[in-house]
Amino acid sequence: MRVLFPALLLLFSMVFGQKAVPSDFKKIPEILDNIDLLYPFIIPDKDYAYWRVLSNDTDYEKAVIYESQAPEFMTINEPVPEKGFFQKCIGNNCFSYILACKNERPVYFSSEQQLRDFIGTVDNLPEALLIAATYGYSIDPKNRFTGSYKMDEKHISIYGLQSKGCPAVKESFLITINRKTGKLEAKSNGVYARDENCISL
Repeated sequence: MRVLFPALLLLFSMVFGQKAVPSDFKKIPEILDNIDLLYPFIIPDKDYAYWRVLSNDTDYEKAVIYESQAPEFMTINEPVPEKGFFQKCIGNNCFSYILACKNERPVYFSSEQQLRDFIGTVDNLPEALLIAATYGYSIDPKNRFTGSYKMDEKHISIYGLQSKGCPAVKESFLITINRKTGKLEAKSNGVYARDENCISL
């Protein structure tokens, strides 16, 4: 099996290498590969007086990832939900959620679907990257096959990736997101890398 997999990987690489990213795709800025830096670009689908993106850190001040502008008199201190989106571990500081204020009442967004609902129409590239992340796609701007995009009035298209298994097998995808509905479609470009340093816990 150890001999067979490198041979298959070489075959995928040869096929992958023959493809080219269309010239109308632009490089995604490297700073946008950090999910926490995408939240300030969200233009919510509905009007909220105030909203915050938080982690489930037990220290409330450290838990704030991003907060929109709010009147000075307004504060929101609500209990942390039991689960959220982008779950990366079990325990403290392991997931994110949104706490918003609408009609002077708190509203939670604590799942991938609820994050998509909060975003609504896809206004910009960071929102599209967040939508893609809710489906398990990420980017690597160092490679055009995993870090390029183009935008038009109806769609945002992204060359991104999915990483699965351990050792992790990385696969390139062409992701197309409908800007009005947020619907995502993805087409594989093939496997392009295998992370030999993956450690199984």
